[in-house]
Amino acid sequence: MIRRRLPNALTIARIVLIPVYVALITTCDGGRSWAAALVFGAAGVTDQVDGFLARRWHVESAFGKIADPLADRLMIDAAVLLLIHAGRLPWLALVIPARDLVALVGTPIVMGRGYEFQVNLLGKAATWLLYLAIGLVMVTHEATDWPLWIFWTGLVLGLLAFGEYALKARREVLA
Repeated sequence: MIRRRLPNALTIARIVLIPVYVALITTCDGGRSWAAALVFGAAGVTDQVDGFLARRWHVESAFGKIADPLADRLMIDAAVLLLIHAGRLPWLALVIPARDLVALVGTPIVMGRGYEFQVNLLGKAATWLLYLAIGLVMVTHEATDWPLWIFWTGLVLGLLAFGEYALKARREVLA
C-alpha cells in the first residue's frame, strides 16, 4: 500500500515546498540563501526519487505523469522569476517560464487528442541541470559565473527537449 502512494506523496511534498522556498528566497539577502537552496535541492532530490520509485515499483499513475513534471516546472519557474527579480539571473532566463507556459497550455490540448506524454532524456537532463545551477546560483557570490554556464546548458537542453515534444506531438496528433 505504501509503495503505491509514496511516489505521489513525494510529488505533493515537492508542491508544498514551493511556498516554503518562495518565503525563504523573498526574505533573504539579494537572492543568496543557503536555506532556500536546501529547500530547492530537496525538491530536486524528491523529483529523482519519486520517478525512480514509481518506475521501479511499477506504480506509475496518471496523477504522477501530470503532477510530477508540473511540480518541477512550478518550482523551477518560481526560482527563475525570483532570482531574476533579485538580480541573480539575467532577464533572458524568462525563456524558461515562457516555454513552460506554452507547454502548460498546449499539453492538455494534445493529450486530449491522443498524445501520450513521456519525459525524454533531454528533458530529464535539462531539469537536473536547472535544479543544480539554480541551487548553485543561490549559494555562490554574485560575480560567480560558472553556475550560469550550467544554467545556460540546462536551458538549451530544455528548449531542445521542448522541440522534441512539439515535433512528436505534431507527428502523432496534428498530422
